Amino acid sequence: MSLVPKSTGTFRSFDGTRIYYEVRGEGFPIVLNYGIGCLLNHWRHQIKHFSQNYKVIAYDYRAHHRSEIPEDHGQLTVDALAQDLKALLDHLEIQKASLWGHSFGVQMLARHYDLYPDFSHSLVFINGFVQNPLHGMFGSDLTTSFFELFKSGYQFLPETLSYLWKRSVQNPLAIQLSALAGGFNLQLTSLKDIEIYARGIAGMDLDAFMRLFESMMHYDGMPVLSRVQAPAIIIGGKKDSVTPQKHQEEMHHHIKGSDFFMVPYGSHCTQLDMPELVNLKIERFLRSTIKKNPTE
Repeated sequence: MSLVPKSTGTFRSFDGTRIYYEVRGEGFPIVLNYGIGCLLNHWRHQIKHFSQNYKVIAYDYRAHHRSEIPEDHGQLTVDALAQDLKALLDHLEIQKASLWGHSFGVQMLARHYDLYPDFSHSLVFINGFVQNPLHGMFGSDLTTSFFELFKSGYQFLPETLSYLWKRSVQNPLAIQLSALAGGFNLQLTSLKDIEIYARGIAGMDLDAFMRLFESMMHYDGMPVLSRVQAPAIIIGGKKDSVTPQKHQEEMHHHIKGSDFFMVPYGSHCTQLDMPELVNLKIERFLRSTIKKNPTE
């Protein structure tokens, strides 16, 4: 299976921030939304597979990689990202699409659905959450304490911590630590994918990352789920220590009629761990929803 050629572009969102996107394939539109600090590479298996028969759209969030950091750092919020997605759909003249989210991308899609429900033909949630994921992450609440400590340190020593943030990827232990923090399964995920992730997150502006991260911690999308009318499938990993199975079960419980599947041995990045299995589950779900709603 060869990779379908891509077209690229940018557009200015609601506040003038320039957003980068890529389009591959033709047909029914799919829009991919990655996790905070992630890259388009997190979707590489899905892009290659689904662009054979669908129009697959991937893009960088504001303050991520090839998209701009907004001039007003107050616009580094879950709400702003939800508005960027709506602006992307408007720019591409898409009235309805299958919207897929991984990790933080699920939380952002919950907010997007809350604001713009008519754009969602169907929803694919992978290793996601809709509330502060730090509670219980890795089996304890130490992650929350670590973030608050890091935030306090950044307020006093922003340049020093920004320097260490960017230099950390050159440390021999950085790849292993990035794998743990990013929830990768080292036995299943390619080391190259982990290296790309480590370099990508280290290249982000630290202030922008922390502002988005704090907005993520404060947003609660749970009340939205009971109002979801679009078909949804929820996929998780049985070995996911970042967003454990309880997150997936709660979303499945609240979204009436949703499909649910846990990937055996899957980590926080099941779409990279076992792409063939994940793609198969999504393909069946997607075909079913399009068959039921062919004109939408």
